[in-house]
Amino acid sequence: MIRQAEPADLAVLAEIEKAADGMFVPLGIVFPPGTTVIEECDDPGRVIVAGRPPMGFALLGVVDGLTHLDQIAVRPDHGDQGIGTRLLDAVCAAATRAGSAAVTLTTFRDVPWNAPWYARRGFRVVRPDEWGPELTALVEHERALGIEVAPRVVMRKDL
Repeated sequence: MIRQAEPADLAVLAEIEKAADGMFVPLGIVFPPGTTVIEECDDPGRVIVAGRPPMGFALLGVVDGLTHLDQIAVRPDHGDQGIGTRLLDAVCAAATRAGSAAVTLTTFRDVPWNAPWYARRGFRVVRPDEWGPELTALVEHERALGIEVAPRVVMRKDL
């Protein structure tokens, strides 16, 4: 079940994000402390969840006037069940309803469930000269936090 988050859901979403982040450790990618993005969110209107209780979520924002996927995470023990794809479809549908021309995101270039996964779902890599000022600032912010521990890319799907 894909649904809008409720206030009570927000408390458990950081656990989901941390568990999903653990999948990167065998690849040598360890996220710096304090980079769990869902912990900064206090607005359930920005979050789409899968399940009750949640087993995955997508956190949305707006960057350069476009819907931006800040994070998508699924509990590893619920992986390979299509939950991420259903969440991403819901993100694109929400962006369309909001009148957004596209969805953007930042992700790891070489991680199979990151850039290659998004590419199979219609996203393309966006060159730095195509970034708007807010997207440029976001990428710089990620670098300053230490998130760029492996090659990252900006991606976009036109709606």
